[in-house]
Amino acid sequence: MKDTVTATGIVLSTMPIGEYDKRLLLETRECGKVSVFARGARRPNSPLIGAAVLFAFGEFELSEGRSAYNLRSARISEHFEWVSNDMEALCYGSYFAELTDYYGRENLDGSEAIKLLFFALRALKNDKLSRPLIRRVFELKAMQLEGEYFEEPKTEVPEAARKAWHYVLETPQEQLFRFTLDPEAEAAFGRAAEQMKQTFIERQFRSLAVLEETLALQAAVRPKPENQEA
Repeated sequence: MKDTVTATGIVLSTMPIGEYDKRLLLETRECGKVSVFARGARRPNSPLIGAAVLFAFGEFELSEGRSAYNLRSARISEHFEWVSNDMEALCYGSYFAELTDYYGRENLDGSEAIKLLFFALRALKNDKLSRPLIRRVFELKAMQLEGEYFEEPKTEVPEAARKAWHYVLETPQEQLFRFTLDPEAEAAFGRAAEQMKQTFIERQFRSLAVLEETLALQAAVRPKPENQEA
């Protein structure tokens, strides 16, 4: 039997391979970002079917292959199934996963990145929180973990936005998504985060384009207030 490892992680993406298999991309605590083949995971009676889905979080038993790991078994503790039933949340979550993939590296401890993604996904279910703010908080924290970030916003922002910026940099992921901002401060926070992202990240994220298209479509079909002129 080839060497096996038990890794705590979360599924960042899935891809069908052949007739019955899947290729997974995992961010793991023990191995960093790794590619994993889930043999037979597309069969209706496969014991791997629940592990080979986007955002599945838990313990994965992996065996080493030539170019990737093979998934032998898994104990999934969180599926985030509700995300798949909420198109907007799915778009946000997919972007968070793609940004995690962008910064992920093989053989580097992925604990902090996993926690950030896990708690960001949880935050999307809280209807008291602003999803656009969750996105910007995620971006700032992800870039801080990578060491590519601004300690202060580079644009003029209200004091509330500046305090929120410092809060994100100083707060662990478990307590990160617990605040709101008034519309003016949130917009300023978002502009500062976007400027930072454009400074350090050149890649265009496909999932972000889908998210922005989805939000634009929602805004276009949203009914206008009765007292607002057409």
